[in-house]
Amino acid sequence: MSDYGTAEVQHLGQQAAFSILYHVRSPMITFRKPLEGIDRPQMEADVVIIGGGPAGMACALRLSQLIDEHNTNHPDSQLSKENIYVLEKAREAGQHCLSGALLDPRSMRELLPGFESEAPIDAEVTKESVYFLRKNKARKLPIVPPPLKDHGNYIISINKFVKWLGQKVEEAGITVFTGFAGSELLFEDGSTDPETARVAGVRTDDKGVDKHGQPKANFEPGYDLRAKITILAEGTRGNCAKQLIERLNLEDSDHAQTYGVGIKELWEIPAGRVAKGEVIYTLGYPLTVKEYGGAWIYGISDTQVSIGYVTGLDYEDPRTDPHHVFQTFKEHPLARRILEGGKMVRYGAKSMPYGGWLTIPRLSGNGWMLLGDSASLLNSQRLKGIHLAIKSGMLAAETTFSALISGDSSADTLSEYQSSLDKSWIREELYKVRNFHQGFEHGRFEGLVKAGVQYVLRGSNLGPDCKNHAGYLNMKQLNSLGQWGGERTPFLGNAKGDGKLTFDRLTDVYHSGTRHDDDQPTHLVIKDLDICNGRCGKEFGNPCQYFCPAAVYEMVESSETPSGKELHINFANCVHCKTCDIMDPYQIINWVPPEGGGGPNYDGM
Repeated sequence: MSDYGTAEVQHLGQQAAFSILYHVRSPMITFRKPLEGIDRPQMEADVVIIGGGPAGMACALRLSQLIDEHNTNHPDSQLSKENIYVLEKAREAGQHCLSGALLDPRSMRELLPGFESEAPIDAEVTKESVYFLRKNKARKLPIVPPPLKDHGNYIISINKFVKWLGQKVEEAGITVFTGFAGSELLFEDGSTDPETARVAGVRTDDKGVDKHGQPKANFEPGYDLRAKITILAEGTRGNCAKQLIERLNLEDSDHAQTYGVGIKELWEIPAGRVAKGEVIYTLGYPLTVKEYGGAWIYGISDTQVSIGYVTGLDYEDPRTDPHHVFQTFKEHPLARRILEGGKMVRYGAKSMPYGGWLTIPRLSGNGWMLLGDSASLLNSQRLKGIHLAIKSGMLAAETTFSALISGDSSADTLSEYQSSLDKSWIREELYKVRNFHQGFEHGRFEGLVKAGVQYVLRGSNLGPDCKNHAGYLNMKQLNSLGQWGGERTPFLGNAKGDGKLTFDRLTDVYHSGTRHDDDQPTHLVIKDLDICNGRCGKEFGNPCQYFCPAAVYEMVESSETPSGKELHINFANCVHCKTCDIMDPYQIINWVPPEGGGGPNYDGM
């Protein structure tokens, strides 16, 4: 949305807001890229942390603690924090952060002992239950599986929590630049060998570029931040992390990363339906036995719940709509009796890495390290990753501190990060669930059996560890599926919504507070539009119009293409979930950051 603040849009009325969100339909698309042939300001840095989420903020805070300790003990050899920077693409810290969220406090108690006394915590978990759903029926499991026992964990707003962490970082003397996205990594030379290539810093996004790719009157070129150490903590499928992984071939082809997308709403409900601190998980309906996923309901207070659904991005039917899956789930009697008569107040969507330990790429090299979700550090069995992101940030900070002391940021020095992670409880937690998500490759029943075997064998299969390919490769062409969806019918295509319990995507996007300047190039870079306008429609039915939870992609009638359909990109709707970058069957969509500051506003989420 351009020229309107969130509050101003609310005064316009909901229908007017929809028209603002949904009108970017120019067939002449200019894709975002750094401008060439311009003089860019240069800045020297000791450390640049790209991403101000839990991993990046924990890294900055732990590094500050170590520097303070060193300076106290070595008054004659002081280290400065002046050239340590955190780059965050949102307008303020935490604004783009989304999770359920449940916090395992283990790493926070290491980082800030006694943090509970001042951190924004909504509730401590006091009750949990798990349900298996069939249409109109819910069976409560007699016992809660051990991985889903959450007593002692905290229900939090990750937005509020990261905002609080950001304040701690700034109070500690580290500079946080909000509204600055990492546009592309800087390399010392053209090497693509992970042993010799050196990351030399990052270029930030150009500001003030119009929709035709030309500088506006307020144009400001992005900075080239030349850093001794560049730490990538961008979250799932981070733009710079993706560049690095592809350029240096850091991912194991036998253990490709897989993902899920979580759709979340925040609801105000009548008191007495869900207790403060209560946690509910579900599996089963509306997904069939072939798809992976499930729901959560967290009691934030006696009158407010976080409710959402995660769908694995490795499904077969290209007509599957994860947003529709969630809306259908809310119509189930279990969810309906909780929500009916209440009010949906916020919405968001975010992808997450599901692959686990086996899919972790190489984590360090000359001048760089990978953290948190960018490094696949998430426990998909426990449905938790915040504590792992924080711990990885702390370990990276300790390695960074050693490098600053020695003046050596080579791959040998920074490999201590990988070594310390291997010795930490991160490995202890993730290694024993290393085959979990991969075990569901052939469906729910086989997956549950394998999960039981793995639990007994501490993560092992009855045989070697699983291999897996990228989830988008599971998508089948329409001619192999037939016209009818069968059991999948309740979540194929876009949800219509009734406006009370269920909603269409535009209504939900309105509640995400998403804001972009319309007069800029689209940040959803498509390598070949002819594929979208022709081949993809025939083979897969243009699945981008279904897997995107924000109505960004739209196929419209056109006399300009042989198929009679043309892709229009409503980029102003984008909630930065990265699902399109992940699930596109041709891998021709590349999500890059829009002008810094644009995106969702997950206030309170």
